[in-house]
Amino acid sequence: MDPAQSRRRFIAMASAMSAAHLIASDPTSRAAEPESDGSPTADPTTQLPDSPSDRITSETIEQAERIAGIDFTESERRMMVETISDQTKMFRARRAGIELPETLFPATVFDPLLPGQAPDLTTATGDPNRLPGVSAAPADGTDLDFASIAHLGAWLRSGAVTSVELTQRSLERLTTHGRTLECVVSLLEERAMEQARRADRELARGRDRGPLHGIPWGAKDLFDTSDAPTTWGAAPYRDRRPEADATVIRRLDDAGAVLVAKLTLGALAYGDIWFGGKTRNPWNLEEGSSGSSAGSAAATAAGLVGFTLGTETCGSIVSPAMRCGAVGLRPTFGRVPRDGAMALCWSLDKVGPIVRHVDDAAPVLAAVNGASPGDPASVSRPFHADSTLDARGLRVGYDPRWFQTGPDRALEDSALDALREAGCRLVPIELPDWPWDALFSILLAEAAAAFESLTREHLDDDLVWQEPQAWPNTFRQSWFIPAPELVQADRFRRRCMQLYAGLFEDLDAMVGPSYADGVLITTNCTGHPSLTVPVGRKENGSPHAVTLIGRLFDEGTLLRIGNAIDRRCWPAERRRPPGFTG
Repeated sequence: MDPAQSRRRFIAMASAMSAAHLIASDPTSRAAEPESDGSPTADPTTQLPDSPSDRITSETIEQAERIAGIDFTESERRMMVETISDQTKMFRARRAGIELPETLFPATVFDPLLPGQAPDLTTATGDPNRLPGVSAAPADGTDLDFASIAHLGAWLRSGAVTSVELTQRSLERLTTHGRTLECVVSLLEERAMEQARRADRELARGRDRGPLHGIPWGAKDLFDTSDAPTTWGAAPYRDRRPEADATVIRRLDDAGAVLVAKLTLGALAYGDIWFGGKTRNPWNLEEGSSGSSAGSAAATAAGLVGFTLGTETCGSIVSPAMRCGAVGLRPTFGRVPRDGAMALCWSLDKVGPIVRHVDDAAPVLAAVNGASPGDPASVSRPFHADSTLDARGLRVGYDPRWFQTGPDRALEDSALDALREAGCRLVPIELPDWPWDALFSILLAEAAAAFESLTREHLDDDLVWQEPQAWPNTFRQSWFIPAPELVQADRFRRRCMQLYAGLFEDLDAMVGPSYADGVLITTNCTGHPSLTVPVGRKENGSPHAVTLIGRLFDEGTLLRIGNAIDRRCWPAERRRPPGFTG
């Protein structure tokens, strides 16, 4: 599905949802909310009297019914009028009586594995840090800019280049081309040069931290860094100064990688518009880079950094990777910890690498893999990847209907041809015609809760993007999603988990257009991993991609299949945006 169409459906669905039980709580009426000095109260529901603006009538309930999509009789409404104020008092008591810091996770933790289910790995062996062998030396600076992690590592260890030289070049390109792409929030020159000098000293002494040692990288600016602001791309938070680095930042430090920049994201992880502008697609500067990992994908594709980290809740790795011609790996939910990262939707948020070459994703994921005490949903599961294995014999499902229409059909068909040439077995499947968009209520409700204070304190007015489909309007209307509707969406989510568990009994992976109907939101809700791989350029010059979906915790198989597409459809040596090769 086209990204714009998907977002329109997202907003249309959100507009249809509401909650009768929240109509009475007007978030703009501050006078109705009591002040709290933090002292405990014996019974908050009886100590918060109704104000005139809180009083609910039968007419109030009748209006709310239209939004919630339910009908009551007049006698039923009159009975609710007698008691519903107790319910709204509970809401006000919670707001007045307890602080919920942004770092607090919900008590309910999502597990992508169904009860009794264990990971069933097609690729159950292999060291993700063992990369393909490299022999050729870099011909020029452009080779350095667009090299794979395997090439950069080999050149660092041979002495053909130093980490200091790579880092200085990356910082210069981020300064020059970063302005054009509007992809940089903060340059971290002092930190980067210190890390680069340390990397060179360690390599000279024989200490090798692994394949990422000495390689410059960039982080989406929702990962906390103690020595630079972490702005979340949003004006209300542009001066936000964390006290500590996010767990994934520390892990990449330990792997010897050199953090050179904090990169843009669409404000609060949606789209490509941030407080400093609109991040651009390096292949077509008239076009945004898509989002929300906007700067991560643009900087990677333009050769400004060796690799980046992005995040995804519903398309924020897939979409910008597709738009910019990068490779985006969205890991299984829970594989990578999120403590120290902005929370948008606790049960869907995932952290993953955005790279230029499929093989590059393995060592990055390996470096950040594993549970952290700060993220209750994070788990420690083995990650196997083997760059020496091909995709021959692997069973890849696809729905033929996904490949029958659309302006980019030829590019998408080329991915199927590549898989056939690689010896994959293509298996036709047919997904049921289910109301996939109903799952969006989970994302919307959690996001509205995560940014409650932004909405209640009217700080959402300071966000640059103020269209009906932007976060400010979406957060507001999401307060009217009925709680029973959210529970039903969660039950539907389990039904989807059962559906995919059945599909993957006979498949090693699935392949389709990145916006195949229902797949993006569904697999984000089920927690399955995905790999977005470029397949060529469209008529307007922008890249296009397909997306693979894999078994839970079996990212190594996705990389094997992705390589079959990556090496046949759009070779890496041709993926150098013309304006960024100098």
